[in-house]
Amino acid sequence: KMDFSRESEMVYCKNRVILTLRKIHAMLKTLSVLIFAAFFSFQGFAQTDEDGVKAVVSKLFTSMKTADEQAILSCFADNAIMQSIIKDKDGKNTIKSDGVTGFAAFVGKQPQGAADERIVFETIKIDGDLALVWTPYQFFYNGKFSHCGVNAFGLIKVNGAWKIHYLIDTRRKDNCG
Repeated sequence: KMDFSRESEMVYCKNRVILTLRKIHAMLKTLSVLIFAAFFSFQGFAQTDEDGVKAVVSKLFTSMKTADEQAILSCFADNAIMQSIIKDKDGKNTIKSDGVTGFAAFVGKQPQGAADERIVFETIKIDGDLALVWTPYQFFYNGKFSHCGVNAFGLIKVNGAWKIHYLIDTRRKDNCG
């Protein structure tokens, strides 16, 4: 005579073990997918210094186009310097200095889309918390070509964020490629 209660109990235990192992297996699969996704998500969001430098320079020109005074100011370090090399009426080079606050206020009063400076990142050099950026540009005002030249930026890293400390540009109406 067979003892069905003992055999039933063993089958029941075996089935519970199998179910538990399947649950553990499913949890491990889910966990490995989550770890894999998290690793690659963080890799995708990891920003190199070059990415950070490009981001703040790009933000400056986007903010100019949207006439966003506060966003423009946020791109600059305290005591930043802005200068332009221009020719006076006699054709002699002179350096014109502008304050960042005045520049941002002026641009902020323009209609959105009026100040459209189109840049190309030509050179970026970085050493620690110092970056130099060279960007040829074409400037359009209210959709019409105004002038071209080159921007030369000096950026510094302040509390982990890149900020423009120095900006000098050239301006001309010819040889704009």
